[in-house]
Amino acid sequence: MNQNLLTVDELAASLSVPKSWVYSKSREKGLDAMPKIKVGKYCRFVLDDVLEWLKSQNETE
Repeated sequence: MNQNLLTVDELAASLSVPKSWVYSKSREKGLDAMPKIKVGKYCRFVLDDVLEWLKSQNETE
C-alpha cells in the first residue's frame, strides 16, 4: 500500500489529468468528496485512497 502524500501536481501527473480537475474535485464537499489530507493550508493525497474513490465513483454512475 502506497502511503506517500502527493501534491496536486503529483496526483494530476499520476492520474494523467489536468491540475484544474484535481483542484475542482478536491474542493467538493460531502460523502462522495475526493479523499484528501489537510496539512495546514495545503491539500495532500494518498494515491491508493484516490484510486479507490475513483473506482467507487465509476460504480455509482
